[in-house]
Amino acid sequence: MSVSQDVEMDTVDEIADTQKKVSEADALGLADLKQNFVLLERAVSTFESRFITRVLRTTASIRKRLNAEILSQVIRDVYPRDSIDKGRLLNFLGKDSGIMDVDLDDIAAKDNPQVLPETDLYLHLLVMIYLLDKQDYDQGILLSNETIRKIQNSNRRTLDQLSARIYFYYARFYELTEKLAEIRPVLLAAQRTATLRHDDDSQATLLNLLLRNYFYYNLYDQADKLVSKTTFPETAGNNQQARYMYYLGRIKAIQLDYTASHMHLNQAIRKAPQNTVTAGFQQAVYKLSIIVQLLMGDIPERSIFRQPVLKKPLVPYLHIVQAVRIGDLSKFQETLAKYSDVFRKDKTFTLILRLRHNVIKTGIRMISLSYSRISLRDICLKLHLDSEKDAEYIVAKAIRDGVIDAIIDHEKGFMKSKENADIYSTNEPQSAFNARITFCLNLHNDSVKAMRFPLNAHRKELDSAEALRERERELAKEIAEGDMDDEDEVGDY
Repeated sequence: MSVSQDVEMDTVDEIADTQKKVSEADALGLADLKQNFVLLERAVSTFESRFITRVLRTTASIRKRLNAEILSQVIRDVYPRDSIDKGRLLNFLGKDSGIMDVDLDDIAAKDNPQVLPETDLYLHLLVMIYLLDKQDYDQGILLSNETIRKIQNSNRRTLDQLSARIYFYYARFYELTEKLAEIRPVLLAAQRTATLRHDDDSQATLLNLLLRNYFYYNLYDQADKLVSKTTFPETAGNNQQARYMYYLGRIKAIQLDYTASHMHLNQAIRKAPQNTVTAGFQQAVYKLSIIVQLLMGDIPERSIFRQPVLKKPLVPYLHIVQAVRIGDLSKFQETLAKYSDVFRKDKTFTLILRLRHNVIKTGIRMISLSYSRISLRDICLKLHLDSEKDAEYIVAKAIRDGVIDAIIDHEKGFMKSKENADIYSTNEPQSAFNARITFCLNLHNDSVKAMRFPLNAHRKELDSAEALRERERELAKEIAEGDMDDEDEVGDY
């Protein structure tokens, strides 16, 4: 009997401890949200965007603790009793503003007779995030549509960052329900409005959302036209710049401009945050970058495939790299057949198909280095080609493209390699050094642009400099009028 009582008491204590921890977490979440409301009010009164940046930065940690109870409590505290938005948000949360909320509503109506648009949109954003985490996409679409209408009817610079974040989740709901085509006109209209208003945050976000929308339906021509007719804002954050560089790299890769694609992808890798949260983006960029390097004739570094975040997802691409590096066409075909579903899902399948010619060129280059003279039949057998005639055509094209330095004896049916020339007598070292110097200069320029300085710190310096100039003018005037003696001068200096 005593043992069962002890077990029951332990169970009761565990339940009480759990409830206490939950209540403490809810209290901390409420305190953080109220602090964010204070920051939003300060941003409106001072016209400083850094306070809104702080609010959005803390939203990621608040998101982990969000639940319907916290959100409903905050909504009841912030909105007045007769607010339509209050009832709508509570309905999305599955709550009802009834008789139990009368006292709280009366207090809210006295303390907050009017809710700031920034606070209103921030609460809508929090409910959208809650519905997204809950995977209630239909309700999320309804709420996001209402929130977008609110944004379209307002024109306040303090809403720019919040609007950009809301547009992102608006597009996310439609993407998860496979309805992205429906919102394309809305995004295009919003992008034009953001450009006219010089809203850099919304402009950068909307450009990336439109490019993602086009890529979802493989509309690369429309994406290229959009890029050519728009200008990405330089003041956009690193996250948006990284996304934009990735999209540019994908467009250039489709257009066979592998050098420009590789440059954009390197910038995307450098600007993206290096943590586990952005693992999916890093994997997508590295997958495309590896294929682009192979298409350029380069072999990616082995250290890329050893990174913990990339090790497992890049296994199919490692096999492709190994096949291209040794010029094994049969291994390349086997890997392509084995991981075709993975490549199609990553949307790199068409690019990988272009690598077949690179595999053959690599094999011919290695044969040319290994043999001073080899028959076309042996080349056909080593590269697993269909006939000697195909081997002859491929070797002739490799010679014309400058891949190998050799000659073909068509009558006797063999290829004869020429002696290797000294590479340092050519312009190749100069080109390599020029590429490295250009990369370092671009990195330096981007680093200078990315430097951050305290806002309005220059105003204090300007005030002090203006006061000093005014004092100098007064001293010069006193000296000119003769009202100043030697002691005064010594005393001041």
